[in-house]
Amino acid sequence: MLIVAVGGAIGTETRFQITDAVAPAMSAPAITFVINVVGSLLLGVVLEKLALGGPDQGVRRRLRLLLGTGFLGGFTTYSTLAVDVATFLSHGDAGTGIGYGLGTVISGVLAAAVGVWLAAASHRRPSAGDR
Repeated sequence: MLIVAVGGAIGTETRFQITDAVAPAMSAPAITFVINVVGSLLLGVVLEKLALGGPDQGVRRRLRLLLGTGFLGGFTTYSTLAVDVATFLSHGDAGTGIGYGLGTVISGVLAAAVGVWLAAASHRRPSAGDR
């Protein structure tokens, strides 16, 4: 689907630009960690906002594909996480590799949950006067 490819290309370019901008100040694994956790948070927000808006069809479906699957799929880089973990392990640094891998995945899940919570909390609930 073209919409996913467009979103993915923009997300990947965004990640590249951020990585390039902060690379002098942060290690590659630290950048990957931050990008993955921020991306997970944003994915939680986007998907919950869309879900609260109604059925996954029409514009909501296209936005989910563009922003969720495309942009945030390209922005996050869990494949780089896997390479980073493998690099730590191959250099004999199993503790760091395992801690980094588990820490990133757990932080990503928690960030997504926070994103869902934030989106749900900001969703306007009808008051008694609106009914």
